Amino acid sequence: MTETLRLATRGSDLALRQAETVRDALSSRRRDVELRQVETRGDQIPDELIHRLGKTGAFVRALDEEVLAGDADLAVHSLKDLPTEDMADLVVAGVPERAPSGDVVVHPDGLGLDDLPAGAVVGTGSLRRGAQIRAARPDLTVEPIRGNVDTRLEKLLAPGLQAEHERRLIASGEERALTAEGDEGDEGSGETDDADAEADKTDDVDEEFDQSVEEWFDSLSDLERAAMERKVETEYDAVVLAEAGLRRSNLFYEVETTRLPREEFVPAAGQGAIAVTASDPGVVEAVRDAVDHPRTRVAVTVERTVLGELNGGCVAPIGVSAMVQGEHVHVRARVLSTDGTEEVADTRDLPVRSHATAAAEFAADLADRGADNLIAEAREAADAGGDDE
Repeated sequence: MTETLRLATRGSDLALRQAETVRDALSSRRRDVELRQVETRGDQIPDELIHRLGKTGAFVRALDEEVLAGDADLAVHSLKDLPTEDMADLVVAGVPERAPSGDVVVHPDGLGLDDLPAGAVVGTGSLRRGAQIRAARPDLTVEPIRGNVDTRLEKLLAPGLQAEHERRLIASGEERALTAEGDEGDEGSGETDDADAEADKTDDVDEEFDQSVEEWFDSLSDLERAAMERKVETEYDAVVLAEAGLRRSNLFYEVETTRLPREEFVPAAGQGAIAVTASDPGVVEAVRDAVDHPRTRVAVTVERTVLGELNGGCVAPIGVSAMVQGEHVHVRARVLSTDGTEEVADTRDLPVRSHATAAAEFAADLADRGADNLIAEAREAADAGGDDE
């Protein structure tokens, strides 16, 4: 095994933070680690939703290929992105302790899903979240959203901040001054339209603010300033994201969030967990000793076994969540139709000693009760060019 371990990772802020936690754990065992940034297929097609990229693994294969080619010693992934199929010549060497695995609603004013008015637009890049939202609130409009965590938050915040900036400019008189400067020298047409536009704004002119436009802008966070510059095609009232992603991106306290109940909004298999893959036996042993968290590994093994046996991948709305409780693993699964109108759901306590075998039996029972049919329908919709992850 080399003295310095080369760790392959995506270059996004979230991926780098995950890689840094693994590097720090290995460094504590006196292992030097060098981060190696790799562009993946998912990074190369930024405007496509995850399920439209093909099989699960759009963000994974390029990293693992670095390991198999000998250009890296290990790779770090979000575990939910890792395919459930066996990986030739690779093993999951370590699964660190899991972060919070549930979903949260992000709303500029902190409203929860139940508080949103009918017709509100909720953004998500996930089939599972979309189906669960539709099941809970069929009166809401679910729209796709893509990008890193900060990008999605900027898309949410941009319209409100830009409108606020406009109101402050109008109240200060700056916008009228800028408009007048731009109109100098213009001849003939447009005077009536300009007058009408100014008349429409008269109610706003009397609006008073405690801060000047500059003071207000200086008070914004880096996230809000970035949002001010973003052009958006879809205006979202709220977005639904993984709590773990917000926390690892150091953005959890930058926005107003409301946790969604895990009993109803069952997380994706492996959500909130990190996987470290490797091939060399010495590297595998070093990683396992440094970062592996046994309880997390048992829980995600149950989740991934259920997902793998159902053969749903990322083409069907499937939530599977497990937690070790003493000598048992409490597991909850929810398989839905993409429109959220049909579902097969259940909970079960599995013995820790035979958790993988028991998880497979649980999955078979779900399949017999109709989960297979829902997954087949979702796959047909995806093959036909469906609109959700």
